[in-house]
Amino acid sequence: MTSRRYTLIFLLLLVASIGIAPTFAFADAASDLQAQIDANNQQLASLKAEIAAYQKQLDTISVQKSTLQSTVSSLSLSQKQLATQIQVTQNNIASANLQIKQLTLSIGDKEASIATSQDVISKQLRSITENEQMPLIATLISSVSLGDAWQSVDEAVQFNRALSVNIENLKTVRTELATNREKVTAKKAQLVSLQNDLTVQKRSVDANKAAQQQLLTQTKNQEANYQKLIAQKEASEKAFEQDLVNLQGQLNLIVHPGLLPKVGSGVLSWPFSDAFMANCTQRKSVFGNLFCVTQYFGNTPFSTANPQIYNGHGHNAIDIAAPIGTPVYAALGGTVLGTGNTDLVRGCYSFGKWIMISHGNGLSTLYAHLSEIDVTKGQQIDSRQLIGLSGMTGYATGPHIHFGVYATEGTEIMTLRQFRGAVIGCADATMPVATLTAYLNPLSYL
Repeated sequence: MTSRRYTLIFLLLLVASIGIAPTFAFADAASDLQAQIDANNQQLASLKAEIAAYQKQLDTISVQKSTLQSTVSSLSLSQKQLATQIQVTQNNIASANLQIKQLTLSIGDKEASIATSQDVISKQLRSITENEQMPLIATLISSVSLGDAWQSVDEAVQFNRALSVNIENLKTVRTELATNREKVTAKKAQLVSLQNDLTVQKRSVDANKAAQQQLLTQTKNQEANYQKLIAQKEASEKAFEQDLVNLQGQLNLIVHPGLLPKVGSGVLSWPFSDAFMANCTQRKSVFGNLFCVTQYFGNTPFSTANPQIYNGHGHNAIDIAAPIGTPVYAALGGTVLGTGNTDLVRGCYSFGKWIMISHGNGLSTLYAHLSEIDVTKGQQIDSRQLIGLSGMTGYATGPHIHFGVYATEGTEIMTLRQFRGAVIGCADATMPVATLTAYLNPLSYL
């Protein structure tokens, strides 16, 4: 009996030590997958360095005088940068797939280890039930000496300890199994997000190419034609601003400041991704601020230096530099009040493609100069939902987004022709207009 018990204890201890160990096949496969993941990560580091180099060139061009050549070069560099970002996303997708395979392999190994260990324990317990005819107390009483009795007790203790160790090991493996399954679920969610990013990035490339082609078509690749186009935009913007000022004075809308969110409440988010804003922080030397803002709200140096455009009323939003095709997100959830494209009206250079969203808290936000619009009037949207892509439509001599905040009750969406005096230029373009008191500083709510 003693020999049988020692054998049993040895087998249980053996199961506890090797029952959950990975197989050689699993180890080899896992090693191969990890090698592929490491290779992907090395390539990612190289691609990110390439993206940073493109960004440095773009920043250099942005401070130069606006010429056709600099604008075309900027668009070409943006396309190259986007192509590299697409490679980064594709690499991240490949890495995520490899990690899912790695975790799935580990899950299979853990499940096999659990099954094997449980099977061995079951067999040994059945063996005890079948062969152990005499209870432990009877064994102690029948022992020929006290030493034999203590040996029987010690064997029983060792058996129980071995069984407990094995059970604890099983619990540990099951916990690892559950953790790996959760990681697979998270990786699959990440995979979906990366696939969405890839779709947007490819659209961004298309938007860049379209903008470049349109510019070259308009200017016939001649610098003189480009400068003439800029002058036309400025003249059109001047006429638009004059009509808008006339209209603002006729709007019989009253704004109640007490119904607006408290200044400094931070109810709005920046209309770009966290990654984009983090990149702005790193480019403070380029813009002089942490947010890629090229023009602030109110009587800014640019608006003061260009009274022929702003009529002395200052800038009614903030401008944020963003390459054509940059994803634009809703600053807060709400309802789309309207969308439009003022470029459809010949000779009207103002908002270009725009979106306005009412947030139900007294505020509405405007996103203008877009290249793509992804929402429709009346649509309910969530905070941080993708609503379009940045661009250079309307009155814009460089890619950026015009981000405005309005008091909703002092704002209407209409054509300027609806009021007397608006007969040329942007008269038939549908857009948001507001009383002067309805224009709010976006920085008060970001």
